[in-house]
Amino acid sequence: MKIERHAKIVELINQYDIDTQEELAEKLNQAGFGVTQATVSRDIRELKLTKIPQASGKQKYAVVDAHSSALDEKYLRVLRDGFVSMDMAQNILVIRTVSGMAMAVAAAMDAMHWSEIAGCIAGDDTIMCAIRTVDDTLLVMDKIRKILDAE
Repeated sequence: MKIERHAKIVELINQYDIDTQEELAEKLNQAGFGVTQATVSRDIRELKLTKIPQASGKQKYAVVDAHSSALDEKYLRVLRDGFVSMDMAQNILVIRTVSGMAMAVAAAMDAMHWSEIAGCIAGDDTIMCAIRTVDDTLLVMDKIRKILDAE
């Protein structure tokens, strides 16, 4: 039953601009799924749904897609807005950011799932990225330059 309900939720949020749990519960109940708001809340968490902005200014639920262009653009914008400089030390990439932006930039980089990056540690204005190899460090620096140049 849960699998069918999850499939119906994805179908409904793709078909309608649903912006509240109550509205989603109502649509599910109309479709024959007897659900409560608590069930819908749990389903939203399990499906990793997120709210995305619409042209009207309202928001709606959407399935989080790691390669979603809306989310990718958000990560790129955070990287562009926070970036100050970068320097490499073998396979460690040190990125300087605007004060207070290091965690956001590191989270954006983690969300991009670049295979060359093993992980990032962020302070207030500095990020240390553990890169798999020295060559990969150069590749990551090139990717970042391309993102910054694309502004």
